[in-house]
Amino acid sequence: MVVSWVKLVYNSSRVVQSGIKWITIKFPIMFIGEYQHNLDDKNRLAIPAKFRLSLKQGAYVTRGFDNCLFLLTTKEWQKLVDKLAELPIGKAEARGFSRIMLAGAMDVKPDNLGRILIPDYLKKYAGIDKKVVVAGLNSRLEIWDEGKWQTYKAQIEKQADKLAETMGEMGI
Repeated sequence: MVVSWVKLVYNSSRVVQSGIKWITIKFPIMFIGEYQHNLDDKNRLAIPAKFRLSLKQGAYVTRGFDNCLFLLTTKEWQKLVDKLAELPIGKAEARGFSRIMLAGAMDVKPDNLGRILIPDYLKKYAGIDKKVVVAGLNSRLEIWDEGKWQTYKAQIEKQADKLAETMGEMGI
């Protein structure tokens, strides 16, 4: 049977219904926003509800830059791993960067309440106490100690004009 029309209906599970059958449409993941959460006594962090579906199949948490943690979907993690594999092993900077990103990584899967475990060594690296900020940055989430995030954000906001000028020079 040939269908000459398709009526699509979007819902939160990213599955749509056509006039004939259910089909899945994949939308690009975009993490945006800033969310405050607390680590519980077992070092578990509740992922913001709007991001849980994207991380349901698993994710990776690793050392980030500026003393935060990166949380990446499996797909984004694989992209990073592929790029790291192409770096020249003979260069000290390449080896160091690979070690920071890979040796410090841990695969995580949210539990039924949408929580992931933050290992002690990553918690220590990021200086996380109890209060955290989860910041959405397009293809990744960053996990920050709340105090460090506020300090960083205040500093970067003071440089907004200079940053905009520099980004303009880069064509953004």
